[in-house]
Amino acid sequence: MFFKKKQKNRPPASLPKHIAIVLDGNGRWAAKRALPRTAGHAAGAETFRRIATYCKNIGIEYLTVYAFSTENWKRSESEISAIMGLLEKYLHESIEKMERDRVKMKFLGDTTVLSPKLQALIKETEEISKKFDGVQVNICLNYGSRDEILQAVQRYIDEKCKTDTLSPCLTEEEFSKHLYTAGIPDPDLVIRPSGEKRLSNFLLWQSAYSEFYFTDTLWPDFSEKELDKAIAEYQSRDRRYGGTGSAGGQTGGQK
Repeated sequence: MFFKKKQKNRPPASLPKHIAIVLDGNGRWAAKRALPRTAGHAAGAETFRRIATYCKNIGIEYLTVYAFSTENWKRSESEISAIMGLLEKYLHESIEKMERDRVKMKFLGDTTVLSPKLQALIKETEEISKKFDGVQVNICLNYGSRDEILQAVQRYIDEKCKTDTLSPCLTEEEFSKHLYTAGIPDPDLVIRPSGEKRLSNFLLWQSAYSEFYFTDTLWPDFSEKELDKAIAEYQSRDRRYGGTGSAGGQTGGQK
């Protein structure tokens, strides 16, 4: 593995604890092959399986993927239906393999608008995986970071108003407890394939000090080797978190 060479003489902490990925480029991958967009999503789903397994095998503790945004509802009904169908298929298969793989799964976003069947599968998946201690895979579904922040503010207000303890002295730590990602460390490395260089409303609060890696590779073609390159690039950087002292690239996952 490419990044292992970079990791030589570095402490284990230099491996990112949490990787976040925007699953982008499925449609363009299909278009380049004169295939329907649904074929691109199917190929992207297989890539997700491979990369999630690889992350587990190399010791990544958290993997967060941007699977379906709040803006993706603007797509055609047939495309949305295909994406939801793939998700349902993936969850059925995951439930069968969870005991073996010991992968913990969590869904981030407003899932209340999904079909009752899909909501039930999500609930079952999360419930089963609670007892596992392997890599945690977070799937952002009907997720938008601005929406997440607004809802977190509303939850904070509702909670404090009930106890009559609303205070203007809101801290980052207190606010973070009301985000979908409460209890999950911020991503060390955010990866966006497909050549786009923007966050697209993904983990805006959480990625304040994340390292970014952009590649022209479309998501269905994203390989383990490409992930190794991203990790190696991450390990070569000096993470200062706003300070001036050199961290020597050894602060991966640490604040």
